[in-house]
Amino acid sequence: MAWSGRSSGPHGSGADLQEFRGWRAFVHLARELKLARLARLAYPYRGRAALSIAAMVVVTVTGLAVPYLVKIAIDSGISKKDLHVVDLVIVAFLVVNLLNLGASYVQTYLVSWVGERLILDLRRSVFAHLQKLSLDFFSRQRTGWIVSRLTNDIDALDQLVTDGVSSLVTNGLTIVGAAVLLFVLDWRLALATLAIMPLVLIGTLRFRTRSARSYALVRNRIGDVSAHLQESISGMRVLKAFRAEDRDMKGEIEVNAAYRDANMQTVVQSGLYFPFIELMSAVGIVVVLWYGGTLVTGGAIQVGVLVAFIAYLGSFFDPIQQLSQLYNTFQSSMAAVQKIYTVLDTEPDMIDSPDAQPLRDVRGGVEFDHVTFGYGDSDDVLHDIDFAIAPGATVALVGTTGAGKSTIIKLLARFYDPRAGAVRIDGLDLRKVTTRSLREQLAVVPQEAFLFTGSIVDNIRFGRPDASLDEVQRIARIVGVHDFVEGLPEGYDTDVQEGGSALSTGQRQLISFARALLADPRVLILDEATSSVDAESEQRISRAMDVLFSGRTSVIVAHRLSTVRHADEILVIEDGRIVERGHHDRLVLAGGRYSALYREWEETGRPV
Repeated sequence: MAWSGRSSGPHGSGADLQEFRGWRAFVHLARELKLARLARLAYPYRGRAALSIAAMVVVTVTGLAVPYLVKIAIDSGISKKDLHVVDLVIVAFLVVNLLNLGASYVQTYLVSWVGERLILDLRRSVFAHLQKLSLDFFSRQRTGWIVSRLTNDIDALDQLVTDGVSSLVTNGLTIVGAAVLLFVLDWRLALATLAIMPLVLIGTLRFRTRSARSYALVRNRIGDVSAHLQESISGMRVLKAFRAEDRDMKGEIEVNAAYRDANMQTVVQSGLYFPFIELMSAVGIVVVLWYGGTLVTGGAIQVGVLVAFIAYLGSFFDPIQQLSQLYNTFQSSMAAVQKIYTVLDTEPDMIDSPDAQPLRDVRGGVEFDHVTFGYGDSDDVLHDIDFAIAPGATVALVGTTGAGKSTIIKLLARFYDPRAGAVRIDGLDLRKVTTRSLREQLAVVPQEAFLFTGSIVDNIRFGRPDASLDEVQRIARIVGVHDFVEGLPEGYDTDVQEGGSALSTGQRQLISFARALLADPRVLILDEATSSVDAESEQRISRAMDVLFSGRTSVIVAHRLSTVRHADEILVIEDGRIVERGHHDRLVLAGGRYSALYREWEETGRPV
């Protein structure tokens, strides 16, 4: 029979055991988060950070000095009718508050200065790491989840480093200083007030344990909200086409309701804890007034001591409450940090080997040497793929959807490495060359041409940002972009909007062709680049292909067989294997798989 851990036993109650487990889980979480990694981000700014801490010390000391000055004014000035002492206390009071004002400004400015730069560095670090990760990571994670790491989670951490650090230091020093001064003023009153501290400690520990779980849940729920929102916006056209707005709204309501419920857990816990601390503070004051009043009437202490003691008691309990509020921020931030480091601790699959060399003087010879490949832990999707492309030649890959054509392209671009065999350019294994130098020699035109927010000229220049406008226009004329661009209100300066939504599918694809040609790669890859364009755009692209293919190695993945008839060699892929190869005319006459695909395309005009 499994032991649930809820029953009482010789080692304590079930509640105590759950409390211990919750605290142990928190300690384990703190270790796993490696909080020193966050502290290392502040190292470049250590000078200003140290100065800000010095300012916090000044703020704390000057704040604690005020009640003691009041005590001196009452006991040594007012009680003895010595106005000179009162005057000195007033001057000291003004000096202390001016110091506090200046130090507070320095503290606020420097903490914000360091914190904002630390957050900027972290955001840069996460974004740079994302760019190093393989395509497999982005296929596993939803876009909204990734965006939430860079926005919601880092924003949650921002609150901790800009406000939380100063609160932690000043309130921590205030508690210690106030406790010391309570004993300095009167040890008997101090011991009397300590009687309520076990209750405060127990309440604080229970609050910390439960809020840790609640804030982790909040971070998960806000990630779900962001992911659902991103998917809804990206898929709005499909949602409207299938009249699924109401169903999508229901899903949005559900994820937001879950986020609300998670937040309400934290609200309920705070609503119970903070009034409890207020109650303990009130109880402490009652104890001091009762016992301290007895000591004053008995002549054991002076009135000024009692007044200062009550003030310091507030200075002791108020920081406890503020630190507990900070703990809410801490929990939210730590849950966010855990998710940020989930990204940062993800190792890139594709990294350059220590002995990787840059590709130089590339001629464009491509070789797949008995390549076998599968995604992750799944079964192989390519089996013993073996072919070679001479420099400057054009090879087409054809076959039904899911045959493995696009996977071959991904291996050529080294988005993945083969499980067996090798992919080579000019005889060099791609695992032995630097990824950057490889991709400088490649240009990929995908099926769905993606354009970045900005002008048309910026998108054409994407592969060569330093290209002149004359070069851009020359390439645009060759590809067939120039005519329709000149007809736009702002010409080449026309904003394409997000993803190129202001342009037709054919226009976006023509711009992507111009982008590839301007980059002047040695190896050009067309991944079903004409499958989603209309007949007129396909004719324009076909005319541009002669220029695109001239003098460079080209690999075409095509469902429309009109684009592959003039290839030097056609490879027919079925179930991850090459089942036929040869020139178009020979394959048609052979009456095999390619001949059947070609006849189907001629009869229907539909992509195969």
